[in-house]
Amino acid sequence: MSKRYRDARGFTLVELLVVIAIIGVLVGILLPAVQGAREASRRMSCSNNLKQMALATHNYESAFKVIPAMTGSSDFSVQARILPNIEQAGLSDLINFDQPLLTGPPWMARFNPNQRQAIETVVPTFQCPSDPGDRLFETTYADGADGFSAGLNYMFSYGSGTGTNYDDRFETDGMVWTNSWAGFKHCIDGTSQTVLLAETVLGDQSSRMTEPSPVGPHRRTANWSGSSSNPDGPGFVTGGGLIENPDLETVFPDQISSYSGTRGQSWIRGVPYATAINGYLTPNHRIPDVSLHGRGFYASRSYHPGGSQHAMLDGSVHFITESIDRDTYHALFSRNGRESVQWPE
Repeated sequence: MSKRYRDARGFTLVELLVVIAIIGVLVGILLPAVQGAREASRRMSCSNNLKQMALATHNYESAFKVIPAMTGSSDFSVQARILPNIEQAGLSDLINFDQPLLTGPPWMARFNPNQRQAIETVVPTFQCPSDPGDRLFETTYADGADGFSAGLNYMFSYGSGTGTNYDDRFETDGMVWTNSWAGFKHCIDGTSQTVLLAETVLGDQSSRMTEPSPVGPHRRTANWSGSSSNPDGPGFVTGGGLIENPDLETVFPDQISSYSGTRGQSWIRGVPYATAINGYLTPNHRIPDVSLHGRGFYASRSYHPGGSQHAMLDGSVHFITESIDRDTYHALFSRNGRESVQWPE
């Protein structure tokens, strides 16, 4: 006589809950490791992008005996001029350097629609993979058509930002400024101790007036415009005059009146707020970038934990931490301060 049933036992509810709990613990242990590995990969990719741009600048200098210059806020960027050296000759051919990039009066100039295809092309080498921001910024062309401009994360240095070196219309202590066309011979401090490029993060593409301006940690990059309401205050002056070493800790809460999240909005335009940087603020500084007439007091920023990436004039790339001494940081952005800098890494 056969058995009426076989002894088939399933999981109890308690056993099932224990298994789920164990799986949850394992996921909790493994997930940070996976995320850390992904960030390490992204950081390496970011470093490679900066290195490519630095070496492209070397190749440009080797061919023309100068480093590309900024040539005005309505003209082409340094990034645009090195395109053939980062294997983007096809994109470079789309740009008509004999035509203006922007048209119209300076106070309301807009992109030339004849340059639209290049303006809207995203260049992977100019993008940090850790930045989750939108690469395309809304814009309006000179013919009234709506469109986009492709943003970037990697900015050419125009100096320490100290003294009057935040204003690229005059010679700065960086490697680029308006009509600089400098060469390696202009770097007195040494190519391994002079920043050529630094990363930042894309602006959030919004703008507003602030009363009063908020203060706090800002990872996403903004431009804050200086007010002329208090010409005797610590920093900002009326009439577009030169400003030396403003106390932004005091200026920011009291004298900043408007916000524009347009930092890094266009890789093709040679205006500092879009494509250049100085070392006035240390990496990931809690004060957002402060801008005056397109120029300003900036910080290198990133989504890499603890600091940001910098490419030196010799082509090496260094991760500089948020805790770096401010004077040391200024010295690294200066090409002619004659400082002896010991790397903080």
